[in-house]
Amino acid sequence: MPISPAAARPESASRPVPSRPVVPTARPLASPGPVPAARPVAAPRPVPAARPDRAAAPPATPLFAVAGGQLVAAPPSAPGSGRAGRRPSSSNPYLRLLATPEARAFTAGNLIARLPMGMFSVSAVIMIAGSRGSYALAGAVTATGLAATAVVAPFTARLVDRFGQARVAVPATALAVLGSLALVLCVHYDAPAWTLFAAYAATATTPNTGGMSRARWAHLHRGDPAALHTANSFEQAADELCFMLGPVLAATLCGALFPEAGTLVGAVLLMSGVLVFTAQRATEPPVTPRTRTVASPLRTPGMPALLAVFLATGAVFGALEVVSIAHAGGAILALQAAGSCAAGLVYGSLRPARNVRLRLLLCLAAMTALMSLPLLAAAGSASLPVLAACLLVAGAATAPTMVTGMTLVQRSTRPEKLNEGMTLAVTALLGGIAAGAATGGWLAEHAGTATGYAAPMAAAALALVIAGVGTAGRRVSRAG
Repeated sequence: MPISPAAARPESASRPVPSRPVVPTARPLASPGPVPAARPVAAPRPVPAARPDRAAAPPATPLFAVAGGQLVAAPPSAPGSGRAGRRPSSSNPYLRLLATPEARAFTAGNLIARLPMGMFSVSAVIMIAGSRGSYALAGAVTATGLAATAVVAPFTARLVDRFGQARVAVPATALAVLGSLALVLCVHYDAPAWTLFAAYAATATTPNTGGMSRARWAHLHRGDPAALHTANSFEQAADELCFMLGPVLAATLCGALFPEAGTLVGAVLLMSGVLVFTAQRATEPPVTPRTRTVASPLRTPGMPALLAVFLATGAVFGALEVVSIAHAGGAILALQAAGSCAAGLVYGSLRPARNVRLRLLLCLAAMTALMSLPLLAAAGSASLPVLAACLLVAGAATAPTMVTGMTLVQRSTRPEKLNEGMTLAVTALLGGIAAGAATGGWLAEHAGTATGYAAPMAAAALALVIAGVGTAGRRVSRAG
């Protein structure tokens, strides 16, 4: 890492200290001829110090701080040393994280753009079901949009990695917003059913704003595992917060104003947030010129098994959501998201794991154990407050698992393919959510909601087995 000198080299301790202040010059005044600056020479009187008011002070020791991707050397007491020479004094890792220059600006834009992710599906279901009187049609339309996103999102991420976030995210978001507006018009003017599918499928170009934000943190704090661990925990907590508040906001807007209000407000928030986010060009990861063809992250050793873990983990979320709604209504899910959000913030304040794969196994084992609590509460006909407490505790393992998994994705993906790698993980997660929702819904309808809670626990156990087999396979390959 290049070192930029921010101050003059401290004077050697072997030089004598003058008895009275002398105005410093480029060379000693009493010297009859030129004196080399590199080493002191004998003179009738001592060589003056660099600064007379600090002549009796011990030699200054340079401090080192990171600024703009460079290691800057600066004296600890240099006045006006600038923003690059100051170190955050807070002991809170999240305050230190947000003290990074321009971090708060792109974080604010990202949160605004991410909030609609929890609004669109709920708004579409309320809008379509209210207009057409069919929840089956509403569910089919949203499922089609999810499938389209799973196909299109990796290609959008690949373009972001190749051409930059601002050049790709803005037009991709504009196309997705047009799809949302087209859906509103088709519903309002009672267009044929197939137009609803086409309009909602157009929203699949929505860029992965969470992945782009994680890519910025990885660029700003590369080589600092502790800061990246805190950043990933912060991003996961932000995901949980947005998916906790988004459905509530959508339902409130659609109920208090008109059925299309949730989709319209979500479209405005998405476009505004992406514009604010991409305007922060100073923190955008630079585009790496490609001199050769770079293989897809799917070909990275260990990545397929890791994506399978995300697929099974998504099934945990999808099954838990549908079964909980069928058993006690959607409001109770906010407790699970709140537990995950709180656990993510606490997890980010801890030290990063030395063995990340072992930590992932421990997180998945904890998730499997905690997902048995809602099953036991529902099977034992426990009261609603007891079930709510079980969901709150069960959510505590969600964020640590996701943070650890995303850390492994970052370490397994080349920098020029980072956004694509994280988008593949999100795509696998969405696919798992769809499969888990279908499985949980079938169990809840045919076997009862108490039995339906077995689906998220079984999915968590499956993710644990996949991660264990993948870890064992890597050890065997290394030993061979």
